[in-house]
Amino acid sequence: MATKPEAAEAEAKPPAKVKSKKMLIIIVSVVLLLVLGGGGAFWFISKQRAAAAAAALEADGGDAPAEHAPAEHGKETALPVYLPMDNMVVNLADPGGERVAQVGITLQVRDEHATESVKAYMPTIRSGVLMLLAQRTADELLSAEGKQKLIDDILQEASKPFGGGVAEPAPASGKKVRKKAAVEYPVIGVLFSSLIVQ
Repeated sequence: MATKPEAAEAEAKPPAKVKSKKMLIIIVSVVLLLVLGGGGAFWFISKQRAAAAAAALEADGGDAPAEHAPAEHGKETALPVYLPMDNMVVNLADPGGERVAQVGITLQVRDEHATESVKAYMPTIRSGVLMLLAQRTADELLSAEGKQKLIDDILQEASKPFGGGVAEPAPASGKKVRKKAAVEYPVIGVLFSSLIVQ
């Protein structure tokens, strides 16, 4: 016959097993609930984002930008192509000639093919950009309007080797003006990688 301490031990073990099984079921249930809740939240948020993107697309007229348009039937989307220019140090047009600017410029080109065309004319473009910079004062380069004007002028200068950047003559009075087709030049954007004025 079992002694009293052994009998007490035998009776205590089965409730411990039941308690551990209950605890395991509770833990598994909580983990499952958290996983399902997280999945549901992800689905709900992604649906909201898709609806917001569709609404924004509809508000913009329904046309997605070419750079961000999704691929259709095997067509790849065009990624932007950049062509950095060497940094330039230029004396500015400030009185006394003591101010200088160090400028780093990156050109955004239409595509990889256009990159080769721009590289062929890079010495001409770089010279034109240096001349533009030398005509600026420190105050012009430090203002937001001056920087934007410089970007516009550099874009025009970069299109000159390709037949752009020339002002159209004013039409004679009384003559009809025909609209010309828009010409796409290889350089489509100008970005500053650095701009230091001293």
